[in-house]
Parts: sequence; structure tokens; C-alpha cells
Amino acid sequence: MFYGRLLFLTWLVLGVAGFQSAAFAERPERATASSTKSAQGKVQRKSANRYFIEFRSRYAYTYGHSYVVFGRLDSRGKMINPEVAGLAPKSDDPSVYMAGHLLPVAASTGWTDGDLEPEYMSAYWRVMLTEPEYKKVVAYIRKLQANSPVWHASLYNCNAFVGDIARSMGYKAPFHWLLPQDYITKLRTTNGGPNAIGWTRPSEPKTKTGTRG
Repeated sequence: MFYGRLLFLTWLVLGVAGFQSAAFAERPERATASSTKSAQGKVQRKSANRYFIEFRSRYAYTYGHSYVVFGRLDSRGKMINPEVAGLAPKSDDPSVYMAGHLLPVAASTGWTDGDLEPEYMSAYWRVMLTEPEYKKVVAYIRKLQANSPVWHASLYNCNAFVGDIARSMGYKAPFHWLLPQDYITKLRTTNGGPNAIGWTRPSEPKTKTGTRG
């Protein structure tokens, strides 16, 4: 009788222990609120930092040129099919360029030769954007391109075009009678703060002077 009860209690204990082990094994691990937020934050930061716009200047035969480059970056920080927007005389004829100092001349609002070549870049300021911010500024750039048919060295030049884009993003833009390199540098130092992404190349000796890009 004693051994029978002992055997019964042994089976009961083993059965309960087995049931508890199975229950714990089947119960999924619960994620804490802090761990969930941390993981979501990393994903959001990674996604948010894919979009950018760069305010740039480059060297040219005369004053130089200012413009913007925009698009997405890959995981290594390399640009993916960047786009360019900038205001310049549509014709390569030097006489048309000179005429643009007196009268408005037909303008182009996209890429010009040398815009994406690092060796010609004289200054830049990169701003990282979220996807909604990026879509908003691109929509503004498209509208500005469609409504900027002429270029004039004094009244509305490449700096003025870039300044309109900067102001649409809430930044302060310098007056457009500056050399493009000085314009982009001032735009960066005025708005970017001490941690701004960008630089200004040391000025090269100038054989010609001017105040407009």
C-alpha cells in the first residue's frame, strides 16, 4: 500500500513538471516597450537618412556656378542617380552669356557640364531629409524649374535660384550678388551650425573678378 502511494505521487510530480516545461517552451518571448521603440527608432533613422539635398558651387570660366544636387544615398553613403537643378544661360554662346548682363536670356534649369565632377566643386552644404521633406522640396524644385524661363546676371542668377530653394525649406538665403563659392559658404555657415556637412575649397588665384554667378 505504501509503495503504491509513493509510485502514484512520483507520477503526479513528473506529470506536473512536464506540463509546466511544455507551457514555458510554447509561450513566446514578450518584447518590452523599450526594446520595440529602440528597434523602430533604428529603422526609422536609417530610412530617414537616405534622402539628401546638396547646395553646391563649382568653378567655371567666369564667376562660377551655384546649383543643387538631390536624391538618395545607399548604405555606403554613395549617391544613387542624383539629379541636378540650377539656373544658367541656355546657350553656350559667349555672346549670349554677355548679353545676359544687360537683358534676360533664355535659361536652362537642369544639369550643366561639370556639375557632378568633384574636382570642379568649390563649396557645398549637404542637408539630410526625411522622405516627406524630400518629396516637398523636390515638388518645389520642379515648380521653380517650370517657372524660371530666363537668366539675368544681376536680377535673377544661379544664386537667386538656389536661394529660392533654400528659403522654401525655411533657411535664410544671402543676397545673390556674391560669387557662387562665397554664396554657398555663407548659406552653410548661416544655417548649418557647427555640425554642418560640407566644406569650402581654398580659393584659387583669380585672374578675373565679378560679383555674379
